[in-house]
Parts: sequence; structure tokens; C-alpha cells
Amino acid sequence: MMQQRSNMDWMLKELANSVPHTRHIIVLSADGLRMAQYGTDPDTADRLAAACAGLQSLATAVGHEFPHGDGRMRLVVIEVSGGFFYLMSAGARAYLAVLADEGVDAGLMGQRMRDLVARIGEHLSTPPRNGEQVA
Repeated sequence: MMQQRSNMDWMLKELANSVPHTRHIIVLSADGLRMAQYGTDPDTADRLAAACAGLQSLATAVGHEFPHGDGRMRLVVIEVSGGFFYLMSAGARAYLAVLADEGVDAGLMGQRMRDLVARIGEHLSTPPRNGEQVA
């Protein structure tokens, strides 16, 4: 199964090449473990994956405040000086994260991320660890 995940790295290249100003792309598990990466070194990818796990947890907590929603995080977008950060649910217990420079077309990025998740989302799902329950 890990071999299949490591083979996803090349699929992320298409996203990077189709959206100018893309810097880093990471696929991570819900507990913050890097599953695949493109455009970054492993240390940076691991650091970003750990931060993403915290952000998805916070977004889920906020999502529970909506009485007619299911509480699941779908997309988080953060604009900071210098660029944008995107975090999208990409399957059961898996997430797609992208860092992009200021010049990125935000609509195009969202569309291409959704397209990627629709095509390969089932391959991005991660099983719960022993003793964990699926949220």
C-alpha cells in the first residue's frame, strides 16, 4: 500500500504544471503523516503536513457550529502575505494541501484541486490506525 502512495507523487505534478505559481503540493493523512509530495523537500512537506492536521481539526470544530451541516471540513483557504494556502478533503481521512504564490488564480486552483480529488480521491483514503474510529 505504501508503494501505491509513493506512486501518487507524479500525479501531483500535473496539478503543479496546470496552475502557475504553485509552490508545494502535499497529500497527508488525517493525523498529519505525509503520503505524497511534489515541489518540496521531505522535511518541509512533513512540517506542512503536521500543520495541516491541526488546521483540519480546527476547521472541523468550526464546522460543527453549523446546525444543518455534517461538520466535515471540505476546504480551507488562507491568504497570507506572499501567497495562499489551500487544504481540501481528498478522501476518507486524507487531505490535499497546496501552497501557492500571490499570483495564483484562486478559482483555477480550486477547480484543479477538485478535479484531482475526483479522479484519485479513492486512492488517497487512509484506513484508521488501530484503535481509532472513523470520524
